[in-house]
Amino acid sequence: MNNLLLTSLSILALSSLSIAAVAMASTTPETTKIHLAQKFNCNNAQTQVEINRCAQLSYQNTDKKLNQVYKQLLPTLSSSRKQKLINAQQAWIKFRDTNCEFERSQYEGGSVAPTIYFGCLEQTTQQRTQQLQQYLKPDP
Repeated sequence: MNNLLLTSLSILALSSLSIAAVAMASTTPETTKIHLAQKFNCNNAQTQVEINRCAQLSYQNTDKKLNQVYKQLLPTLSSSRKQKLINAQQAWIKFRDTNCEFERSQYEGGSVAPTIYFGCLEQTTQQRTQQLQQYLKPDP
């Protein structure tokens, strides 16, 4: 009787561990990010943490648009112009990041610093996207 009870408890414990392992395996960093983003209503962010996270999400969307335009533009260029754009883009990214870190530094240690940083990244990235879109327009 004791052996049967012990065996049953062991099987139950192993089953529980298996289920927990499957649940943990399905929680990837991507699903965690999506879950966190879904907790925030960026149209009505209430706390500084929410505002910071929403600023980050907004910048990430803007950066995706920039990358789409950049990828559209590259194949339209000659190889020498393509290399110049690649060099310019690398220099621009360094400028953008450094400039936005400078803007954020005024609020260093404050809870609003991430919002300032991501806002700067978003605005600068929007401007660069518009610049690159101009190169996609046909010449008059």
